[in-house]
Amino acid sequence: MDTAAVTAGFARVRAAGFIGSALRLADLDLPRIGHTIGVGEDEIHAIIDVEAAGSGFDKLKRPKMLFEPHKFYANLTGAKRAQAVSLGIAYAKWGTMPYPADSYPRLLLAMSIDETAAVKSASWGLGQILASNFVAAGYASPQHMVLAFVEMGEGEHLAAMIRFIVANNLDDEVRAHNWAAFARGYNGPQYAANAYHTKLAAAYAKWAKIPDTKWSPADDAVAAVKVPTVPVETKPLPAPTSPVVPVPTAPGYTVPAPEPDTRSLGQRIADRLRAAFPVSKKA
Repeated sequence: MDTAAVTAGFARVRAAGFIGSALRLADLDLPRIGHTIGVGEDEIHAIIDVEAAGSGFDKLKRPKMLFEPHKFYANLTGAKRAQAVSLGIAYAKWGTMPYPADSYPRLLLAMSIDETAAVKSASWGLGQILASNFVAAGYASPQHMVLAFVEMGEGEHLAAMIRFIVANNLDDEVRAHNWAAFARGYNGPQYAANAYHTKLAAAYAKWAKIPDTKWSPADDAVAAVKVPTVPVETKPLPAPTSPVVPVPTAPGYTVPAPEPDTRSLGQRIADRLRAAFPVSKKA
């Protein structure tokens, strides 16, 4: 998607209040996407449970989003930072103020100061990826990432999360179930303050006891099976004939066959000349 298309698309979803399709994951999405990094659905379930309570959209069909005022503070300078601080939507230290139940009003106010800085300062979707990590998640800009999350649903959220995990070399930690190391890389050095690692371990233990969705890579393969077809016998088309125009008739009436023309060729020519050039008679 080129820059102009992203700009237009983001303006569209912004005007719509970031309400989108809210497409949910299919059951097979978790084992299928987890397989790309060598894990099953239990590990993926654990991460999205801890990050977004298992769903990527809120009740209004907006991507789940957490605006981080300390990140907005870091993304601003000068007069813009001073304005944001005066409005209470930027501060230097995490935890200075509690988070509101809905971060979107803060985001919209922040965007009125600096759109890109505001979008980068929020965590988005099923994996709660901070949009400043848009490159690792596979996008051309923070706005591109948010546009994709709004319009393409949870499958896109999950694919972006996996790309982010791989880009930061955290897939090994997921495979090893080293939740402390994973949380440090995914949530930052303050992960222990929110007990991310113990929450991840508990969520994984819960899902490990639940039967997995039946899926294997072979289920996605297209079998090279030849479909039997009935042989069709073809014959040459008949020679074209003059079109026959049906003549409407009354019920029970048959159009009589035309009488044969018994005139000689000379008579027919003479009759045509007389019809074309009639001779007038003098009184």
